[in-house]
Amino acid sequence: MMGPARPASAAPTEPAWGAVFSLTLGVFGLVTAEFLPASLLTPMAADLHVTEAMAGQAVTATAMVALVASLLISAATRRIDRRHVLLAFSALLLVSNLMVAFAPDLLSLLVGRVLLGVALGGFWAMSAAIAMRLVPEAMIPRALSMIFSGVSAATVFAAPVGSYLGDLLGWRAVFLMAGGLGLVALAAQFLTLPRMAPNGHTSLRTLGEVLVRPGVGLGMLSIILVFTGHFALFTYVRPFLETVTGVGVSGVSGILLGFGVANFAGTYLGGALLERSMRLTLAVMPLTMGLLGLGLAALGGSPVIASVLIALWGVAFGAVPVAWSTWITRTVPDEAESAGGLFVAAVQLAIATGAAAGGAIFGITGAGGVFGVSGIVLLLAALVVLGGVRARAVAVAP
Repeated sequence: MMGPARPASAAPTEPAWGAVFSLTLGVFGLVTAEFLPASLLTPMAADLHVTEAMAGQAVTATAMVALVASLLISAATRRIDRRHVLLAFSALLLVSNLMVAFAPDLLSLLVGRVLLGVALGGFWAMSAAIAMRLVPEAMIPRALSMIFSGVSAATVFAAPVGSYLGDLLGWRAVFLMAGGLGLVALAAQFLTLPRMAPNGHTSLRTLGEVLVRPGVGLGMLSIILVFTGHFALFTYVRPFLETVTGVGVSGVSGILLGFGVANFAGTYLGGALLERSMRLTLAVMPLTMGLLGLGLAALGGSPVIASVLIALWGVAFGAVPVAWSTWITRTVPDEAESAGGLFVAAVQLAIATGAAAGGAIFGITGAGGVFGVSGIVLLLAALVVLGGVRARAVAVAP
């Protein structure tokens, strides 16, 4: 239960695992809500009487707002108890899903998705720092592993289960269920999160100082390219499977389930590869994804081939967030929190760019063209990594 305010710089003597688990629930709810449109795009577009490309902008709106929130939220709330800030994010998650579930038109839906973007960007920017205030220093890696497991679980859950339940109950019912996840996370956090005094010193200046350090900007560019290529493909995977591969709803759900399970496995594969070579891992994953994207564009008409290639894509992408998060901690160890904010912003920019560009390409060439361009962007990302990204600490900017 809530106790005395915990100073910003104090490390607890006992771990608050209940509070850490409540953050995991929050991550699970946020990521599930963020990516539900990928599996519900077709029925959402039909019900709202818009094109699939326009409905895909529900992902764009969330990502753009999350980008801004990830950079500004710490400074904007620097005098507010962190417990209250986190509870506000979970409340926004609940309200967002309810607004989407009852949206009468695309504009109303987008407003709901904007609220989700605020919660998503703010929560991700602060989650690691909050974890450090909930457990002793020696237990921080375990706490972060628990929190990030919410992402893997949401990856497995959101796409296949969302697609299946959307066909069974309707897409609006799925967002109502996602609202239920938000309510559970809010209740768990209310019961377990301690008061956490704000530090009152956060500013935007440190973000700029970190970004101009040697090699950091190039690393962020690589992150943008990798995640843009991935999300351009992932946002339009259902239309691709329906129009190019020619599978029905049950087939889409099965293939997306395979992707989710493979993605979960890829997270652990990434950890093993990083122990051998970080730079090789950073380059091999987008190279593999790029080749798979081109393979899907050329051979995706076969359900068997499409299923295998999308599962392999899931394995490769599972290693990507782990690899780049580790790169940040090793490259900017003295300002890992600020670099983490930049990482969140870069990923959200990539999600927005991927969804928007994917929609434009989809409208011209169809889903096959989206997959082909995604493959090319990912191959470019691999070249950038090999050309200049280094896996070592960089000098502090003067």
